[in-house]
Amino acid sequence: MNEQARVTLQEELQQQKDKFDETAPDETKITYKKGIDEVVESGLVEKALQVGESAPDFVLNNAKGERVKLSDHLKNGPVVLTWYRGGWCPYCNLTLYHLQQTLPVFKALGTQLLALTPELPDKSLSTLEKNNLAFEVLSDIDNRVGKQYGIVFQLHEGVAKIYGQKFSLSAYNGNKENELPLAATYIIGQDGIIEYAFLDADYRNRANPEDLVAFLKNKK
Repeated sequence: MNEQARVTLQEELQQQKDKFDETAPDETKITYKKGIDEVVESGLVEKALQVGESAPDFVLNNAKGERVKLSDHLKNGPVVLTWYRGGWCPYCNLTLYHLQQTLPVFKALGTQLLALTPELPDKSLSTLEKNNLAFEVLSDIDNRVGKQYGIVFQLHEGVAKIYGQKFSLSAYNGNKENELPLAATYIIGQDGIIEYAFLDADYRNRANPEDLVAFLKNKK
């Protein structure tokens, strides 16, 4: 295992936060904080699907255009279902890297990993290739599935403006809705019931792969 792999996701996320705090203009930092505060005040985290609720089934295309159905995967074992905002998000790319590193452990536990993103398929394919991902990356166009799970929110106007100028969010998502999902992670049992839920208004916080593994091991 190389040195980078020994660094935990939380350590790398903290490094990314520190880098942003050191280099970002004050105005940008204030605007991003307003965006997070808005999500907190909306109560979205509390309204989203929680442990004990049924996970809506869905069919989405993967990065290669193949149809993938949640219930088909559940026939083979539990599913870790995680959302990422897009390949433009450094916190998402760090998370995807660490999930990929943990993939052999998930497989050994009989668990599958599905990642959903509002990105268009060609963008998600780029993300998949860039991060050398060996798990399914599914395009949730217009956040259709994310809305069923109750995790989609409207970007703060100032944040939407910055994203439009920096990398054109609409080009990534194929619409002008300025909506994104929480960086949520669920573990869904074979009966379709949500057994674990990581929900946070702050997109910089992510589920620890180690916590997911520990939960799955405790189920055994």
